[in-house]
Amino acid sequence: MKKDIDLKKDVEMELQWEPSVNAAEIGVAVKDGVVTLAGYVDSYAEKWAADRAAKRVSGIKAVAEEIKVRLRGISERTDEDIARAAANALEWHIYVPHDRIKVTVQNAWVTLEGEVDWLFKKNAAEDAVRHLTGVRGVANQITIKPQVTPGEIQKKIEAAFQRHANFDAKKVQVSAYGDKIILSGTVRSWAEREDAELAAWAAPGVSNVENNIVIKI
Repeated sequence: MKKDIDLKKDVEMELQWEPSVNAAEIGVAVKDGVVTLAGYVDSYAEKWAADRAAKRVSGIKAVAEEIKVRLRGISERTDEDIARAAANALEWHIYVPHDRIKVTVQNAWVTLEGEVDWLFKKNAAEDAVRHLTGVRGVANQITIKPQVTPGEIQKKIEAAFQRHANFDAKKVQVSAYGDKIILSGTVRSWAEREDAELAAWAAPGVSNVENNIVIKI
């Protein structure tokens, strides 16, 4: 296990490696494998990128992100301007059902609410507003509407393996709990196990897949 001083150096190097982050403005401290990032940045996008960079470092247990966004000069925007820009960004994003998402802006913090049927659409909505000028933070409260049943997932798994040779879909059990899918049973190879998981993710409404399938030769 890496020492805290080595983790600190690794995080600092990763921040320097990330082109969208001004590493000189961010302080790094590590204690018991937990990283604390502090300082000021010019945008929420940079703050987000710094957090992601730290989490990429091997050996890090958690990240305490205390970075503050300091808007300067032309970066300042009114809540009304940010709300208008956010609405436009959502409308123009191909993966975002903008008519099902509500935007609220207060003190330059953007809150997204609504309901979608895919996890990637929720993430796409946040990505659309994260890089807007003047944004200090984003609270993504969009929910994923469960639209799956075990039977539907089972059919998708069977269809996926019909494209491969000699797979017995009956050996894979599927349970659906809201937007969470649990897979169990046995397959003959790692590739078959991955295909089963991909089939589960392909169903609308799924935001979590727990793959407990065992490889049995």
